[in-house]
Amino acid sequence: MEVNNQEIQKQFSAKAKHDFKLIRAAVEQSDEKAYAELMQIYKKPVYHVVLKMVRNPDDAEDLTIEAFAKAFRNLHKFNPEYAFSTWLFRIATNNCIDFIRKNKIKTMSIDSAIKIDNGDEITIDFRDQNLNPQETAIKNQKIEIMQHVVSRLPDKYQRLVTLRYFDELSYEEIATELKAPLGTVKAQLHRARELLYDMVKNKKHII
Repeated sequence: MEVNNQEIQKQFSAKAKHDFKLIRAAVEQSDEKAYAELMQIYKKPVYHVVLKMVRNPDDAEDLTIEAFAKAFRNLHKFNPEYAFSTWLFRIATNNCIDFIRKNKIKTMSIDSAIKIDNGDEITIDFRDQNLNPQETAIKNQKIEIMQHVVSRLPDKYQRLVTLRYFDELSYEEIATELKAPLGTVKAQLHRARELLYDMVKNKKHII
């Protein structure tokens, strides 16, 4: 990806131009501080957009981690003709759509549009539930990304996260499976998510 002065057009805000500088530092210099700053800027906005779609704080946290993991892994493919926020929120909302379709969650109207921080609106489009080859490849890539991340967690958290991400059990089902109090499961998964966020923003999942 090339981000230079010609590509940073006048129509972009100062905030968007700052994002371009961070992306360039992240991609060209592997600057972990740039990744961390992008995470700091967009973690809450992405979480709130995701929460509007899935309406469950725990699922929203998980999906936010996945969105950043996928975005950072593909940052070299980012097209600077568009604002980074638009690209990132599109990744996050597509991730949510996959999750909603798979879990048949009753959520917002399919005709709804979500307004993101730069004023753009993202229309939610639920397509046929049968995955085409491209969608299957994307799904497999998401699994690979999360496996890279989870494999770097301390052993005591790997089992919990595997049950949550890959076996897709609810918190109650995990508590039953592990014969552990529900409160303990939630607390440990919260800590595991914090560690996942740290690894994603420090780009450790693709080193």
